[in-house]
Amino acid sequence: MFSDYLPQLVLAWSIQAVGIMSPGPSVALILGVATSRGRLPSLVTAFGVACGSIVLSVATIIGLTAILAQVAELMTVLRWLGAAYLAWLAFKAFRNAASASKILVEPVGRESAWRTGLAGFALQVSNPKAIMFWLAIASLGGVGDAPLPVVLLFVAVVFLNSFVGHGAYAVLLSSAPARNAYGRARRYIESGLGCFFLFAGFKLATTRL
Repeated sequence: MFSDYLPQLVLAWSIQAVGIMSPGPSVALILGVATSRGRLPSLVTAFGVACGSIVLSVATIIGLTAILAQVAELMTVLRWLGAAYLAWLAFKAFRNAASASKILVEPVGRESAWRTGLAGFALQVSNPKAIMFWLAIASLGGVGDAPLPVVLLFVAVVFLNSFVGHGAYAVLLSSAPARNAYGRARRYIESGLGCFFLFAGFKLATTRL
């Protein structure tokens, strides 16, 4: 059973992995969390992004994303929501850049850490471009009419791909050298993140999908 779908599944997973290796808003968010707040919050952020990937992959399989893609009004609303969230992330980055005091990495409580996970989740599921990306991946995977075990395998590896890939960014960027570099160049890094989020939000708001 699995062998019939394996070539398409491997292709879909490979494309997802390449997408993860190409830095985007999710990686930029993890960069900001890892360098300013430490390893645990950044790993929780990566977990939130991975959970968002599960939602998008399942929504694609059951056809919800295809419906969204066909209804222009819904896609427009989703696009503006995503742009607004990116603008909020840009505001927070610029606020950190303007802060006169050095931002120290301090122990983070469980509730605060999970808020970063929700931020990663929200960023992933509010991006219409991610929906289009998952439409392409699901069509390559050919899992729309696959048996339930194949669908579960597809979704499980999607989660692992996302968490391992984004988790690797979190571990690398929360290392001591990365945090030290952040401390020396905090204003430049946060300003750069702010510009990136602002540009990404502008492109998302003005580009028709």
